[in-house]
Amino acid sequence: MKAAVDGQLSEDQIASFHERGYIVVDFSLDQEMLDQIVEKVYPLYDEAYHQNPQAPARVQDAWKTIDEVRRLATDSRIAVALEQLLKRKPLPFQTLNFPIGTRQHTHSDSVHFSTIPKGFMAGVWVALEDIDENNGPLSYYPGSHKLREYSMQDFNIEPGVGNYQEYEECIQQLVDDEGLKPELGLLKKGEALIWHANLLHGGAAQEDLSRTRHSQVTHFYFEGCQYYTPMESTEDKPRFRHPYWIPNTPDFKLPEDRPFPIRVLIRVLNRLGIRGAS
Repeated sequence: MKAAVDGQLSEDQIASFHERGYIVVDFSLDQEMLDQIVEKVYPLYDEAYHQNPQAPARVQDAWKTIDEVRRLATDSRIAVALEQLLKRKPLPFQTLNFPIGTRQHTHSDSVHFSTIPKGFMAGVWVALEDIDENNGPLSYYPGSHKLREYSMQDFNIEPGVGNYQEYEECIQQLVDDEGLKPELGLLKKGEALIWHANLLHGGAAQEDLSRTRHSQVTHFYFEGCQYYTPMESTEDKPRFRHPYWIPNTPDFKLPEDRPFPIRVLIRVLNRLGIRGAS
């Protein structure tokens, strides 16, 4: 694999991303920083995981308290690569850290995160240790990003988290109908997999239950769009999002949490399609 010097991708890498929906890139990330992420995030996993290391576990937005997570999410080389791929400035808005494979069913991130205009969201998955066939690699379907962005309504499912399992079942049927074939994300420590928002993917089975599979995901929107959550939207009433962009420097101040009644009011206004509630 060709390393991306200062984040600059080759023409072949860019073409491969648009053809296959993902690329694996070596950004020469700081190995010591990756080790620090594993060490510092570990205590934040739920007690259930610490009692049973095979229990599903993740930490969302650890960048708020662990600077190494923030530094990885805002790495300038990754930002340069993303801007080459989608021709807009990338805006990181969420991190997820995992100690083991997710074993998630196949899905598209576009049901969780979408944009107006469409197509301006991407994920970057960084291996914090070597990933092979036995410790729960990613599973993805090359080229599936070229399919339409399927909403829950496209499958005659009412939008909402409570119906997500039904959506997953429909996506699996779609995979079968299209005859799609999966590949596994076998990455070395420090390598990054960049994927298109509409790429169908999930988590493969963890064959060796004694092992970990530490990783960090950063989700990016891109500049100049409106952002919304399709799973909580209808065609005429998008559930708009107003992300807080992960800052490039450690001297940031998080916005104060709004009182519970105000958060509820904003959610109601968004569901009514009243924009500008933030």
